Amino acid sequence: MDKELRIKIVSKGGQMPEYATAGSAGADLRAYLEEPVTLMPGERRLVPTGLFVELPPGVEAQIRARSGLAIKHGIGLVNGIGTVDSDYRGEWNVPMINWGQEPFTINSGDRIAQVVFARFVQADFEEAEEVNETERGSGGFGHTGVK
Repeated sequence: MDKELRIKIVSKGGQMPEYATAGSAGADLRAYLEEPVTLMPGERRLVPTGLFVELPPGVEAQIRARSGLAIKHGIGLVNGIGTVDSDYRGEWNVPMINWGQEPFTINSGDRIAQVVFARFVQADFEEAEEVNETERGSGGFGHTGVK
């Protein structure tokens, strides 16, 4: 992926994503709101960013929760990590939830999520009667033990 992305920002108030530090993998996304929004405990809401992004083919944007909001206030994303497909051209909205016990207010310009970009491959699916065995086999959740 080229490092440059084409981004349309809604008029006044919309803000370009930005990396907080030189080593940041995720760029912060900010809320773009007409007025503050308060999430009550257990409430879900799409929070707009004011951004329309042109992703190149073969690149997805992974929208992730911000750890500070999660640990301090119980604020997360409804779907854990959201994927923005490379052919989507609508406004980026963040599906937020208040897992905490107190109301939480989001103001326009607040950092609400982060975005990480990743290449992807679309598979060619082929039906098979069997799949190859491995040493691990069907061992799943916790099969290797605690230590």
